[in-house]
Amino acid sequence: MKILFDQGTPVPLRRFLHPHTVDTCAELGWSKLQNGTLLDQATAAQYDVLITTDQNLKYQHTLSTWPIGIIVLRTTSWPQISNKTNKVIDALVQLTENKYQEVEF
Repeated sequence: MKILFDQGTPVPLRRFLHPHTVDTCAELGWSKLQNGTLLDQATAAQYDVLITTDQNLKYQHTLSTWPIGIIVLRTTSWPQISNKTNKVIDALVQLTENKYQEVEF
């Protein structure tokens, strides 16, 4: 699975998502892209999932129009997430195309 981390998604989470391919917006030079443009770019680059901390995303866009799964982490705190990385892994397993999930820590 090809995964994109949005700004705010703790990068250390990447090592828990092996064997998936994980890139960050910063690495790709996409840090300044707004949500709609970012979703378009991620779709064009054939990402399967966007992991973000933007809890307003679902209110800003009709997410079903993009063929990319979206997981929203309800915190940016790596100490909180690091103790429960299994919740993110479970969300990935349950995610299907055009699916949206929020992960509470």
